[in-house]
Amino acid sequence: MEEKRSTFSGKLGFVLAAAGSAVGLGNIWRFPYLAAKYGGGIFLLVYLILVVTFGYALMITETAIGRKTGLSPIGAFRKLSKKFTFVGVIAAFVAFLILPYYSVIGGWVLKYLTMYITGGHAAVADGAFFGNYISKPVEPIVWHSIFLLATFIVVVRGIKGGIEKASRIMMPVLVVLAIIIAAYSVTRPGAMEGIKFYLLPNFADFSSQTVLAALGQMFYSMSLAMGIMITYGSYLRKEDDLEQCVSRIEIFDTGIAILAGLMVIPAVFAFSGGKADAVNAGPGLMFQTIPKVFEAMGLSTVIGVLFFALVLFAALTSSISLMEAVVSVICDQWKVSRTKSCVIALILAVVLGIPSSLGFGVWSKISITTASGASMSILDMMDFITNSVLMPITALITSIVVGYVIKPAVISEEVRLSSPFKREWLFLVMTKYIAPICIVAILVSSVLNAFGLITL
Repeated sequence: MEEKRSTFSGKLGFVLAAAGSAVGLGNIWRFPYLAAKYGGGIFLLVYLILVVTFGYALMITETAIGRKTGLSPIGAFRKLSKKFTFVGVIAAFVAFLILPYYSVIGGWVLKYLTMYITGGHAAVADGAFFGNYISKPVEPIVWHSIFLLATFIVVVRGIKGGIEKASRIMMPVLVVLAIIIAAYSVTRPGAMEGIKFYLLPNFADFSSQTVLAALGQMFYSMSLAMGIMITYGSYLRKEDDLEQCVSRIEIFDTGIAILAGLMVIPAVFAFSGGKADAVNAGPGLMFQTIPKVFEAMGLSTVIGVLFFALVLFAALTSSISLMEAVVSVICDQWKVSRTKSCVIALILAVVLGIPSSLGFGVWSKISITTASGASMSILDMMDFITNSVLMPITALITSIVVGYVIKPAVISEEVRLSSPFKREWLFLVMTKYIAPICIVAILVSSVLNAFGLITL
């Protein structure tokens, strides 16, 4: 059965697909917000260091596990050590939980893109538009379903004919759009202060919170601990240079994150008169602040269409990888055909996404109030459970299993099948000693911060 498993056509197909998974909504709105909140240039510097050390070790581990076993997360961990099959179950469950609520946000992006295309730029710039829209009971669910259908159409066509082909189109377009919008943003009057704040490190702003925030973003951004890199790794050919592929994914992901900061921070700085805190957190940045900025800067329709087309491509490349992780598990575990697996994944994601959508309207009373008095909607709760709890737990156990149970040599041997393992020393140090400590720090700080016991 393993010999018949689909594969990417080569390194480029794998890199574009995996980079597309990493480049998602988190790069577009979460990265600029965190960069602004935690010191701009110093946050960017810390993030870059963590990506090429901590992120590299985890990504090469997951990709190697996938290629070595030729299986999706559950089967992969079962093949490595039956006692740790549950790690693969958790990783698969993370993707299964993220896909529905992620697609709700993807539906919002589709709605905004449609509004800009049809000349509704003034309407979306109204501060009340976003809240009024997401509180509707039906329309957001319709857009959520359309977004998932688009994802389904790509995934059901398979690895080469669907995911790889779509990535070869969407990723270059995404990069071009990011460059165009960033160029427009940085040339606005008053944008220079934002550029300096974002690119020049001020070491006086460095703190432990900067490191923890950068760690969390790196984790979120690089599609780690959710079964995706194991799944994509299982489609990577043995002769393809695994280490080189991972390095190129890092470059793609980090490059888009940096461009996202240049798209957002200078423009918001110029719009707000130089206030870093104007780069708000969460969906409010992308769906409330940015439309106001575009409206004030001129060319709002053109820039709005380009920006939300970029965000849509970023959201789709990530949702494709999430659905593929779910579909791969269904295919491997229950021997169901790809088409049937995709239909199952589509139906489940549509249905499970409905509570997250209704959580902003008719089900808004279903929420958790933290110790700080903040309220978590259903979507916020799902995001917290997956990103702040399950993903760090999965990464922690993966590091322990690789570092102390199956031993790092298993990963090293898989990497060396296609090339010398140039950064093996870094992989060993990070996996056995540094990664577990960092992951525990992320897990503990995220939980304490969510419930208002500490402030990050």
